[in-house]
Amino acid sequence: MYVHGVDLIRARDVNLPPPVNVEYPVYDSSGTNFLGTFYNVASFSTWQMTPSFTCPFPPCINPLARPIPQLGAIDVFESAASSTYNGMTVSIHRQMTSGFYFRIAYTFAKAIDDGQDALVAGVPAVVQNSYNTAAEQGLSVTDQRHRLMFAWIADPKFFGREQPVFAKVFNDWKLAGVLTFGSGRPENVMVSGDPNQDGNDTNDRLPGAGRDSFIGPDYATTDVRLTRRLFISERVKLDLIIESFNLLNRDNKRVLITQDGLETDTAYFVKISNELGVNYYPGHFQIPSNPLQATNSYAPRQVQLGLKMIF
Repeated sequence: MYVHGVDLIRARDVNLPPPVNVEYPVYDSSGTNFLGTFYNVASFSTWQMTPSFTCPFPPCINPLARPIPQLGAIDVFESAASSTYNGMTVSIHRQMTSGFYFRIAYTFAKAIDDGQDALVAGVPAVVQNSYNTAAEQGLSVTDQRHRLMFAWIADPKFFGREQPVFAKVFNDWKLAGVLTFGSGRPENVMVSGDPNQDGNDTNDRLPGAGRDSFIGPDYATTDVRLTRRLFISERVKLDLIIESFNLLNRDNKRVLITQDGLETDTAYFVKISNELGVNYYPGHFQIPSNPLQATNSYAPRQVQLGLKMIF
């Protein structure tokens, strides 16, 4: 399967000056140990290098000077993004025969786009740099390289009419299940603190990291259902159901996500003057030892009982 989308919606803040390249030192998560590297940032605010009343110890980050100073961000929604999906699916299935059915399917796919991951009402996902939309090219949040699914139903009839007692006890049981495995999905390694100083703290990626360039943990689960049908009368039947989700109680890890499910905060930008050797910097990055360490998990094993009346 090949799917190509054009003229997709993308949002840009057009009330920004051209960016200038600046660099900030990188520290560990404590903010005290310099890691020996710097991050280059396309910043929309310049540095003030001379002392003043508002900047007694330069350099300082100047306030954002927007082309139209009377207004803040001007988000333009334009039909300019595109997407591409390539996928191959192979499936094998057996029709219900002798009380047994199964279907197995495997998908190998890749999805990329150059727009934001989603448009959330009231929280537009503005691109990181309105002057460089090509940098938005990356994996889509829907990308998943491998996905395997195995579904089956067992509804055997062990005894016939000639053995009514055994048929009533051992027949009319149905066992069904679905096993699902998926490889990790893309994660957007974000930075809080607005290092590019565009007035938006939700669109800053880790410098040097492309959009959705990290892959998160894989996911696997087994769901099963056992049903026993009772014939109350000729017209009324009652199904007794017990089912379990994530039967094997696999620990499906996931990294910390925001309430919109769009971003991952894995690093921090601190806007504070600090001295490094003979140079002063008006800010620095703080990087955790493992930016994509899993901090949460999907649901553990769940078991539920149910009754279903058919009449």
